[in-house]
Amino acid sequence: MNVLITGSEGFIGSHLAEALVRKGYNVKALVLYNSFNSWGWLEQIDKNILKNIEVITGDVRDEYLIRKIIKKRIDVVINLAALIGIPYSYRASKSYLDTNVYGLLNILNACKDFGIKKIIHTSTSEVYGTPKIIPITESHPVSGQSPYAASKIAADQLALSYEKSFNLPVTVLRPFNTFGPRQSARAIIPTIITQILRSNTLKLGSLFPTRDLTYVEDTVTGFINSINNKKNIGEIINIGSGFEISIKKLSEIISKLMNKKIIIKSQKERIRPKNSEVTRLLASTKKAKKIINWKPKYSGKKGFEHGLNKTIHWFSKKENLKFYKTNIFND
Repeated sequence: MNVLITGSEGFIGSHLAEALVRKGYNVKALVLYNSFNSWGWLEQIDKNILKNIEVITGDVRDEYLIRKIIKKRIDVVINLAALIGIPYSYRASKSYLDTNVYGLLNILNACKDFGIKKIIHTSTSEVYGTPKIIPITESHPVSGQSPYAASKIAADQLALSYEKSFNLPVTVLRPFNTFGPRQSARAIIPTIITQILRSNTLKLGSLFPTRDLTYVEDTVTGFINSINNKKNIGEIINIGSGFEISIKKLSEIISKLMNKKIIIKSQKERIRPKNSEVTRLLASTKKAKKIINWKPKYSGKKGFEHGLNKTIHWFSKKENLKFYKTNIFND
């Protein structure tokens, strides 16, 4: 089976590409064209795996290119191409629409015209906003509390509308705060780990929000379980650990695992506008278990700390840390 992954050079995309090759899939990896001809994190995976991946440089915003790629014997498209940083979305909102919505539109139209067997579109738990009910089920109302979240709500609804309007086999997977090796420095766990590696003073934003943090291996399994599943067409499915932790407590656990005493400072420039902060996220994953036979391997406090230890180990290696700017605020 031929699988196209957009956004394959990123954190989740590179892990997913690796896993799919190991399972025997033919992987075509679309990476964002750039003047350095960088393939992002794909360049850091096992070379024996990489040689089995067909890397294509391009941009989901280019309608003609997307049609050309999808026309060439693609069975399944997994869309991970997105702008993701919330702070940057306050400054560059249109860019988020261009990639997250119009980029997806190009993919959907090509898939419709060329009879693709399955499209798995990636959502985000940020679309729920601050929840009214915990744990959060897929029927919970959405609330765009940032331009990023609003762009993802629009994208999710666009994808689902193509299933209703054109019988396009679309599934929307909604991961909750995935973490692990290769994650962007804009995310909370890499921010904490990389700062602790260079200083005992930790500079963060709000400390009180809670998050459902899901290890990347579990998120990848959710995607793989969705590929050949017919029950998930037209459905939104949460992927989360079911374990909730505050940013302050998270910082304390990481510092303990790293055997470092820290001073935590909340910086104004890192705090979201008051009404934009999502104060709590905790997934209900009953639907994932029922429809795609998925449950988190790294669950509960013990499973979470296991994933944290693997992440800390990866970031602690100099050959990996060199890819991160640890002395600035990565917005």
